[in-house]
Amino acid sequence: MTALAVSNVTLWVVVVALALALLAVVRQLGVLHERIAPVGALMLANGLKVGESAPRVEARDLEGRSLTLGAARAEERATLLVFVSPTCPVCKALLPILKSSLASERGWLDIILASDGEIAGQREFVRVQRLGEFPYIVSAPLGIAYQVSRLPFAALIDSQGVLRARGIVNSREHLESLFEAKRLGFGSIQDYFEAAAKRRAA
Repeated sequence: MTALAVSNVTLWVVVVALALALLAVVRQLGVLHERIAPVGALMLANGLKVGESAPRVEARDLEGRSLTLGAARAEERATLLVFVSPTCPVCKALLPILKSSLASERGWLDIILASDGEIAGQREFVRVQRLGEFPYIVSAPLGIAYQVSRLPFAALIDSQGVLRARGIVNSREHLESLFEAKRLGFGSIQDYFEAAAKRRAA
C-alpha cells in the first residue's frame, strides 16, 4: 500500500509539472506570435515603383476582348494583374485563392490573369483549371512592361492607373497583404511595419 501511495503521489507531481511546463510553452508562443509581423507579398528590390503610374498596355484576352491595362477607369474599380504559368506548381496552388478573391472582392476589384507562351497550351490550362471567369492575356510584352522576373507575381493598380502594390504571391496571406497595403497607403505590409517601428522609436 505504501508503494502504491508513493507511486500515485509521484505520478500526480509529474502530471502537475507537465501541465505547468505546457502553460509556459503556450505563453511563450503567444509572446512570439505578437512579436512576429505578418508576412506580406515579397517585394523585389528592382522593378516598378509603387505610387507611380502603371505601364499602359493594350492587349487582348483569349476570348478576343480588348483590354487597356494601366489606364484610369471611369467606374472607379481597381485591377489585380496576376502573372501565372501552366508549368508553375505554385501558380496552380494559388488559383483557388484567386477564385475565392474574385468572389469576395468583386465589389471593388477586377482580377486579370496573364502569361506568355504557346496559345494552345494556354487555352488547355484555362480549360483544365476552369479559369473561364477570368480575363486571360497571353502576352510576353506585358510581362516585360511590368518587369516580371518570378512567378506567381501580382500588381495591384488603382482606378487612376497608379501602381499601389506589387510582389510575389505564394499564398492567401501574400495576396491579401496587397489589398491591406493599398488600404493603408503603403507599397507593402513590410513598409507599413517599418514606418510603424520608426514612429515608435521617434
